[in-house]
Amino acid sequence: MALAVPRAATGVGICLGVALVIVLAAFVADGGLRLGPTTNVEIGFLLVGGATCSAALVHPRSRTQPLYGATALLGFALLAGCTALSIGWSVAPADSWLEASRTLSYLALFAGSLALGRMAPHRWPAVLHGIALACVVVCAWALLTKVFPGALAATERAARLRAPFGYWNSVGLMAAAGIMPLLWLGARRSGHAAANALAWPGIALLIVCLMLSYSRGGLIAVGVGLAFWFAFVPLRLRGAIVLMGALAGAVPITAWAFSMTGLSADDIPVAVRADAGHELGALLLLMSVVLFLAGLAAGFLAAESPPSPGAKRLAGRVLIGLLAIVPIVALLALHAAPGGIGGQVSKAWRVATDPSAGTPTNTPDRLTSTASVRARYWKEAFDIHASSPWLGTGAGAYATSRTRFRTGTLIVRHAHGYVPQTLADLGWVGMGLSLLALGGWGWAAAQATGLRRRDVGLPWDAERVGMAALVAVALVFGVSSAVDWTWFVPANAALGLLAAGWVAGRPPLRTRVLSDRASGRTPPPPTLVTAGGGLWAPAMQSGRRYDPPALADVAGPGATPPAEADRRRRSFPAGPVAAAVLVSALALAASWAAYQPVRSEQASDAAITRLEAGSLDEAASLAEVARERNPLSPDPLWQLAFIEERRGRLAAAELALQEAVQLQPSSAETWRRLGQFQFSVLHDPAAALRSFRATYYLDPANQDSQTAFLAASRAAGVPAPATPPQTPPPSP
Repeated sequence: MALAVPRAATGVGICLGVALVIVLAAFVADGGLRLGPTTNVEIGFLLVGGATCSAALVHPRSRTQPLYGATALLGFALLAGCTALSIGWSVAPADSWLEASRTLSYLALFAGSLALGRMAPHRWPAVLHGIALACVVVCAWALLTKVFPGALAATERAARLRAPFGYWNSVGLMAAAGIMPLLWLGARRSGHAAANALAWPGIALLIVCLMLSYSRGGLIAVGVGLAFWFAFVPLRLRGAIVLMGALAGAVPITAWAFSMTGLSADDIPVAVRADAGHELGALLLLMSVVLFLAGLAAGFLAAESPPSPGAKRLAGRVLIGLLAIVPIVALLALHAAPGGIGGQVSKAWRVATDPSAGTPTNTPDRLTSTASVRARYWKEAFDIHASSPWLGTGAGAYATSRTRFRTGTLIVRHAHGYVPQTLADLGWVGMGLSLLALGGWGWAAAQATGLRRRDVGLPWDAERVGMAALVAVALVFGVSSAVDWTWFVPANAALGLLAAGWVAGRPPLRTRVLSDRASGRTPPPPTLVTAGGGLWAPAMQSGRRYDPPALADVAGPGATPPAEADRRRRSFPAGPVAAAVLVSALALAASWAAYQPVRSEQASDAAITRLEAGSLDEAASLAEVARERNPLSPDPLWQLAFIEERRGRLAAAELALQEAVQLQPSSAETWRRLGQFQFSVLHDPAAALRSFRATYYLDPANQDSQTAFLAASRAAGVPAPATPPQTPPPSP
């Protein structure tokens, strides 16, 4: 009994720690677009991940285990290294610096989760609980902005849920990912009945949140996650009951919300939104209470009167039949539509891949529309990739590079898809390293969940089901990142990486089964066995005999004897300590490097304050400090040029602008600022024409580029060409 309290405390600590990491990332960094808050979260990832890895290096249990998931970890580390090295060839080195810090922080979080799984291998339920808790908290807050708009979202104009991220698809991903651990919670055979019953209202709340975010990517992602769960996890009937119960509560409320103007239309007065929101809150509260009671009743009935094997088989067949009806109904509906099945499919594909297709409105109708601006962003990314296929234009440089290829003036920072973004930023090299990391993780996940052919017949024990739920969370995040830019949202990435890292660090299922049986942790089979070794109940149901693997199959022919392993665990060699110190030092160094752009921004803000106060010399000095702290960014140089102009030092101002151009010669903005200074301040139309010609070449779709180029041409007495320049700009 004395050991039970620390073990329980460990599980609670991991649960709250996982939830805290995700929730803080959501509310502090929100959409990942603000430098200061996002950097603070990334530094937190680096420090927490580095500390966990250092602890694992000196932990007795962790030091004696093989490094499972090594291929995935190596691929991720190489990808982070490639991201950092891309600063050297990037057309936007300051943005590449930021992306290097982001990727290193993600690597630390992934490695930290892997290390935590090595130190506390039997605390996997705490990870699932933590992810579920975090998703419910974030999505509940999003729904509260609908319930109490006057207090929480008075300035909100959009009907789609987007708090706390400021981006609706991030909310949709949190809801989609949270459904998977809650489905595990409601379908598991163990645990407290009241805790399991919470899955019913929890899933229903997440479904309502997902639908009110109008996130098509979230719907696709949760569909993939559910398909994986029901295809491989044998708790299909229990899972289906939980899911259908949650849907029975969520669907009517969602349909009602879609019919309410105060909840489904943009630019609605706060008073109207508040009236509808209060009604929504009352319905959600009633739904939660009813579904919780239904969950308790279902759990009680399952415990008191468990269904017979025949009833389970019948229910499974009915479930499969109902699922088979869905595509049939969809095909019949397509056949009855104008153009038939072929016409409707080709139309949907044409609209989805047309870069000039219009954007659907922010109404519930967008859930049935295939139109999107992603085709435009992806085409621009593929055009960038074609211009630099092997190494790309640098991590995070998509926003700078796309102006050369865009057809509109919409400002976009990401390609809304991991594959096109990576091809544009890091080329085939970055994509190859990404596939190495993904393939390594996929193989580790297949081993941990027993999805290899050699693992057929192994028992579906509690941990195996839990690992499948964590894999489903990672799949949901991966699918969402493939069609959106949720990879760049820290909280979205955190839940996916925490789940993926834990799975990657677990031993293969076959190894765990033998280890549990040898240590006596595995309960006796529920069915009487033969004298030769026995049959596990899940294997018996499938008609297959389960033969536990031999020791040589698990640990190899040269396995360390138990006594020797115990002696090694008691020792405390200097090697792991030195490695732990090195990892901690690397985490601190990466944190300091990540913080430098923030320090530069702080110095720039101080320079503006001094400038507004009339202290020009102090302002110039602080601008120089900002430049030293972030020598890769043109922003401090633009600020310094403005201050020097105010000081009357025009030559120094022009020199600062020219240095900015030399720093980012592929940026239309650096050339534009130089040209504006030369044209309006120096009154040198010939020099301005050279700068505006570069601007027009790098951003031909921008009306300002065309206007400035024509104005400089007239002032310099040079006839303007009918088309944009076709040669890259020379250095100033």
